[in-house]
Amino acid sequence: MLPNPNVNYSELPRALKHMLERGRTTIVPAMPRRSFLKMTGAFGLAVGVFPRLAAAQSTDAAEAGLKPTEQPSAFVQIAPNGEVTVTINRLEFGQGVQTALPMILAEELDADWSLVRSQLGTNDAAYVDPLFGMHLTGGSNTIKNSFTQYRELGARVRAMLLAAAADRWNVDVAMLRTEAGAVLASDGRKLGYGELAEAAMALPVPQKIALKDPKDFRIIGKPMRRLDAKAKSSGQQSFGIDFKLPGQLTAVVARPPVFGAKIASLEDRAARSIKGVRAVLRIPLDRGAEGVAVIADGYWQASQGRDALKVEWDTSAVEKVDSQKQLAQFREMATKPGPQHFDADMAPLDTAPLTLDAEFVFPYLAHAAMEPLNCTVRLSDDRAEIWMGSQSAGLDAGVAANVLGLKPEQVVVNVLTSGGGFGRRFSSSSDTAMEACQIAKAAKAAGIDAPVRMLWSREDDMKGGYYRPTHLHRARIGFDKQGNVLAWDHTIVGQSILTGTVFEQFQVKNGIDAATTEGMRNPYPLPMRLTVHHPVANVPVLWWRSVGSTHTAFVMETLLDDIARATDQDPVAYRMKMFGEEHTRHRDALQLAVDKSSYGAKTLAEGRAWGVAVHESFSSVVAYVVEASVVDGQPKLHRVTAGVHCNLAVNPRTVEAQVQGAAIMGLSACLAGSEITFKDGVVEQSNFSEYTVARITDVPEFDVHVVPSAEAPTGMGEPGLPPLAPAFANAISRLTGKPVRRMPFNIA
Repeated sequence: MLPNPNVNYSELPRALKHMLERGRTTIVPAMPRRSFLKMTGAFGLAVGVFPRLAAAQSTDAAEAGLKPTEQPSAFVQIAPNGEVTVTINRLEFGQGVQTALPMILAEELDADWSLVRSQLGTNDAAYVDPLFGMHLTGGSNTIKNSFTQYRELGARVRAMLLAAAADRWNVDVAMLRTEAGAVLASDGRKLGYGELAEAAMALPVPQKIALKDPKDFRIIGKPMRRLDAKAKSSGQQSFGIDFKLPGQLTAVVARPPVFGAKIASLEDRAARSIKGVRAVLRIPLDRGAEGVAVIADGYWQASQGRDALKVEWDTSAVEKVDSQKQLAQFREMATKPGPQHFDADMAPLDTAPLTLDAEFVFPYLAHAAMEPLNCTVRLSDDRAEIWMGSQSAGLDAGVAANVLGLKPEQVVVNVLTSGGGFGRRFSSSSDTAMEACQIAKAAKAAGIDAPVRMLWSREDDMKGGYYRPTHLHRARIGFDKQGNVLAWDHTIVGQSILTGTVFEQFQVKNGIDAATTEGMRNPYPLPMRLTVHHPVANVPVLWWRSVGSTHTAFVMETLLDDIARATDQDPVAYRMKMFGEEHTRHRDALQLAVDKSSYGAKTLAEGRAWGVAVHESFSSVVAYVVEASVVDGQPKLHRVTAGVHCNLAVNPRTVEAQVQGAAIMGLSACLAGSEITFKDGVVEQSNFSEYTVARITDVPEFDVHVVPSAEAPTGMGEPGLPPLAPAFANAISRLTGKPVRRMPFNIA
């Protein structure tokens, strides 16, 4: 969930090293490629066709000047029966990359799609993001950043298979072609990829290859069933929470009710007496806090042991946030001068024919993924192996090495499929890996020689921190009777996500966090002055699906509707006028949604209204035209029509699913009860009974349409979320005559 995909992060590795030197956190590089290959051979991780051949090929590729991210041996495994297993350099947590990336590689490989499989990678250097140079699943960047990478990987393997066939048949390679997992000769001879794999992977890796013309694609751009669909729909998919090693124990942790608090006293005799409890251990936690880990034979025994603990917490040295008091502080701060992101002339405000004043409030939001956090650690004297759903395996490995006192090459993070995450599985402190390693370290010191799985409960996950920050927006806008904005004075107050992280030096400028301001003003040519305040609060915050656009899109798109309504203009026509001759992708996405929804061409049922919004995030544009009503005093969303411009849609089915999922998550944030609140420093919500997410009865009908394009793909994991709430709010405002200024909605 990177805040700005348009920034070149090529110097991130140097920034990681810099942070290490400053002592803020520990980041370590992945182990050398050859060391990794030796280790994976010893421990049964298949890389390439055989570990020995893969190691040889790695040397050849290095001599050819190829980076680890360009070496096929780390990504492609071809079995004798022709099955092609593609290793994914990201975390799969529902977004579909475990199908889309193999589609890209299989296209250039000319693989038989029915024989393509996929698996997740590790913290090896081969699996870093090829643009950012670090292990990362976030910012909707997987397909965008790895599109060319996986095409080239497939093309390199195809070239090697052709060369192997030419050697075997003693013919010119130019006389051969590939099709559906086989090499074909002009005289009718045929060899399957499985028959050629061993010889092919022993050949030098070509540095230069030719890629297909997009008009010749037979896999990319076609709607494909996900490779994990059968396992997930039948309950056979294994997630991190399901992972089990022989002799494994389970740990749960009693955490302080206020972030950063420490243990004042502990009485654990009752916990230790519970059958199955192996140890009760005090451990350091994230943000300087302390906790108590209960290690047992299983989750039930560990939970019973935790319930039996008697812990007194020392909260005297930490701030106790109160939501109501915090809002008052934000409002006062919004009246003060501060750093400015945009600085247009505000003099026209005094003489503008029409003015508009608005205040918006957005709460803290939990990530609330279906699978709570978990991490399994196995220690030996000189090695640590970790299994977890990680959005940044390299970062997690570095923190683990620091906690355990190991060298970088002694830690392997195996990435496991996760049941959601939305940014929570990538924190700059690697709190999940750090906590699990602290438990494993303490357990080993206590004489426990067994793998330990740390498991959070739903309540732990909801109360455990790292939320989407709460924000206050204030706007004063001057405009004329034609809807021309003369001056727009805007202030945002909210915690910084990026301060103190590896991204700070790239994305915090002049005291302003770019994750807070992304989505403001553009693409509209507005004379805006944007002031930003970043208060510090004892609440850990993190990127949340679509980051700053979760609130900036709502503000921009509802205020534009207010102006259109005040000047008696159609909201679609008004936006089209604001786009001007530029921003053709916005125009095309909105027009597609309008056309497919029959906006303005059909009469809605009584009590329903149209709502419109369009927003660009992570280089993709999504426009929504919705139908909504108010039922028994509550807003109800009936139909959503989406126009999407993500350039080339690698798998249209995945794009459709991502838009639907993101929109439902955006809808959840609109519903009463979707907020995290604090009283005396304590989170007041603990489970879905107190924290609202959309149920099936809340979900509207969906129609998702993609603007055709052959341009390189852009991100789709997050862009479907931001415009849903403002489109919904705009429909409600047209019904009630009152603007919606708060999330979750309050239309009473």
